[in-house]
Amino acid sequence: MSDSNSTQKNWTSWHHLLHKEILSNKKLIPKGANILISVSGGQDSMALLNLINDLKIQYNWSISVWHGDHQWHEKSSIYALELKSYCEKKNISFYSDRANKDNISSEEKARDWRYKKLSYRAKNLLIEKQQNNFYVLTGHTNTDSAETFILNLARGSNYSGLSNIASKRLLENQIFLIRPILIFSREDTKQFCESMNIPVWEDPTNSDLKIKRNLVRQKIIPTLESIYQGCSERINNFSQKMSNYNDERNDLTELAYLYCKDKKGIKRDLLNKMCLEARCTILNRFLKEICTKQISSKNLSYLANSIFEKNKGQIDLPANFKINWNKNYINCEKF
Repeated sequence: MSDSNSTQKNWTSWHHLLHKEILSNKKLIPKGANILISVSGGQDSMALLNLINDLKIQYNWSISVWHGDHQWHEKSSIYALELKSYCEKKNISFYSDRANKDNISSEEKARDWRYKKLSYRAKNLLIEKQQNNFYVLTGHTNTDSAETFILNLARGSNYSGLSNIASKRLLENQIFLIRPILIFSREDTKQFCESMNIPVWEDPTNSDLKIKRNLVRQKIIPTLESIYQGCSERINNFSQKMSNYNDERNDLTELAYLYCKDKKGIKRDLLNKMCLEARCTILNRFLKEICTKQISSKNLSYLANSIFEKNKGQIDLPANFKINWNKNYINCEKF
C-alpha cells in the first residue's frame, strides 16, 4: 500500500472535505508547492497546520511554520517556545518574529506587521529553495468572513469591502496568500482540534471586548444567531454574491474606462453622460494608474461633480498629484 493511501485511512471528514476543495481548485495549492503556514496557536491555525501536514504526502508539499509574537500578554514568549517545540516534534521548520508592542497598538497595525513579516520570510525561503512561487497560508474561516462583513458594513465600506474574503490573492511577486479553510466554520475547527487532541494556545486578548472584532465575535453574531439561526451562513452567501457582483462591476468598469480614455486623457463629454456613481468609478480607475493613495468616496463625488459643472478646473490630490481638466479632456499629473 502506498504512503498516500495508508495516510488517507486515518483521515477525518474534515481532511476529505479539504482534499475535495483542493482537487476542485487545482490552482489553490498545487502539487509540490512550498508552503509557509501562519500559526498563532489558536484553534483555526492549529487546525490548518494539522490538516495541511496530514495532506502533504498526498500533494508532495514542503511546509514550514511562521509565528508572530505580538507581545500583547505576559505568556506570549512561552507560547512561542511551546509552539516551536510542537512543530519540531513533527519535523516542521519553525520561524518566528517578535513585535515591539508599542508599534502595533491597533488591529490594523498588527495585521500590517504580520503580513510584512510573512512576506519577508516567504521571500527569503523562495530564494533559498529556488522556487518559482511560494504559498503563504492563513487559518481564516467562514466565521471570519461573516465578522469582516459586519465590521466593513458598520464602517461604511464600498462594494469590495462587502465582498467575501478571497481564498487566493497575490501577496507579492511570486508569493500567494491562500486561505484554504474558508470552507469551515470556527465551530468546525474547534471540533477538529478536540477530536484529534490538538493543543491550542488561546490568546487571552481574544476576550478583550475593546477590540472590535472580539465584540462582533462574542456579542453581535451570537445575538443575531439567537434571532435568526443560521444568519452567519446567510451573511457569507450574501458576501459571496457581492464578490461576484464586484467582479462583474470591475469588468464593466474596465470596458467603460477604455471607452472614455485615449492618448490625451479621459474624454470629458463621454464621462459626463454617465450617472454620478459611474463617473466616480471611472475617475477612481483613472487615478489608480497614477496615484497609489486611495481617494475617499466623498472626494471622488466632489471631483466628479466639479468636472461635470465646470468647463475648466484643477483640484489637488494626495501625494503631490493634481487633476486638471478643460472642456474636452481630464488629466492627472504630479507637481
